[in-house]
Amino acid sequence: MFSRVLVANRGEIALRVIRACKELGIESVAVYSEADKDAPYLEFADKSVCIGPASATKSYLNIPALIAAAEITEADAIHPGYGFLAENAHFAEVCRDCKLAFIGPSPEAMALLGDKVSCKKMARRAKVPVFPGSDGAIEDPKEAIEVAQKIGFPVIVKASAGGGGRGMRIARNDEELHAGLDAARQEAEAAFGNGAVYVEKFLEHSRHVEVQCIGDQHGNAVHLYERDCSMQRRHQKVIEEAPAPHIDPKKREEVCRSAARLIKNAKYSGAATVEFLMDDKQNFYLLEVNTRVQVEHPVTELITGIDIVQTMIRVSAGEPLPFKQRDIKPTGHAIECRINAEDPSKGFVPCAGTIEQFDPPGGPGVRMDTHVVRSYRVPPNYDSMIGKLLVHADDRDQAIRRMARALDEFHVEPIHTTIALHRELMQDPGFVKGGVDIHYLERLLKK
Repeated sequence: MFSRVLVANRGEIALRVIRACKELGIESVAVYSEADKDAPYLEFADKSVCIGPASATKSYLNIPALIAAAEITEADAIHPGYGFLAENAHFAEVCRDCKLAFIGPSPEAMALLGDKVSCKKMARRAKVPVFPGSDGAIEDPKEAIEVAQKIGFPVIVKASAGGGGRGMRIARNDEELHAGLDAARQEAEAAFGNGAVYVEKFLEHSRHVEVQCIGDQHGNAVHLYERDCSMQRRHQKVIEEAPAPHIDPKKREEVCRSAARLIKNAKYSGAATVEFLMDDKQNFYLLEVNTRVQVEHPVTELITGIDIVQTMIRVSAGEPLPFKQRDIKPTGHAIECRINAEDPSKGFVPCAGTIEQFDPPGGPGVRMDTHVVRSYRVPPNYDSMIGKLLVHADDRDQAIRRMARALDEFHVEPIHTTIALHRELMQDPGFVKGGVDIHYLERLLKK
């Protein structure tokens, strides 16, 4: 087992990893930018190191600074969390070259599954359903139009690298496809340093169902069942829940087994999330693979009782998975609401500033993952998420009521947050009924 782990991240996920290390008897090293120098979670780490100014490119994305911090603190492993460098195969390779364990997949597995084109090819070999579309990256607009006319409009242009809605354009005719191809390529190049894009069929009405998987260095891989994250805005998830409501049990088993098969075939070690889109007939198609721990991993932890972050650390240290597929028995229903420092009434504009009142909820079945305390200053430099509110109950109806109660107890002042929006969504007939599609929230917000 590792003796000291450097946490190459900030905020809620940094605190989550620090806590996991402490429970495993491992020392932790927190890194911080000048904007985060007063972050309260730094006190929970055994050591802390400033790695640069507020700009992420000069701090949390600064590979030499992170490696230097690991070396001077004598860390023997690095946990990247999510975001920043978590899915950067070059960073994983640098860690390996510097004799630092990267708590995640190998650079080879990350590159294979993190690139959507190569992932699609691997999925076909593993007999995992994929969207019809181009076999690889497309540069020529004529080729893109030929593909679109073969599979039928609408289609979507996607960046081969990255995600989060960047480098994506929907096209419903030849003209939109021609323009979307150039726009997506430029956006992808700017966001990910890789302008490769491809074309595939676009589903107008679909659900976003993802499967949590984890593998070890001994060839074992299991799934921890699925989550539904269809309630989203601009491809950013707003609410996640598990299990996904109203899915046929046979389809659930099929999608989960497909995900585990893909991870196993890729010789993958660590946590991964295999994401699918599901149509109204519950046919499912591979969307992408996130080669890291995901924001919504606690949803799965609540229904399975498995600590995903600790398991990641254990398998990265060479331990085999401590459970087999037959041992994993999900119970109850879990819901997560992402709490962002944003103003929904003004187009979700980020709201940086000092939090003078922070009263999170509690009670049975409530979990709050956050790095925020009263007097915490939300910096304007990073993602606006300030926490994740989760509940677990015996069934979905009880979980919704429990979440509604928890949201009523939750008070943050004076900055704006998405708490009020979540209160409304817990009473929304479409959400309560279950099975909303990925564009449901955007349609709701336009009313």
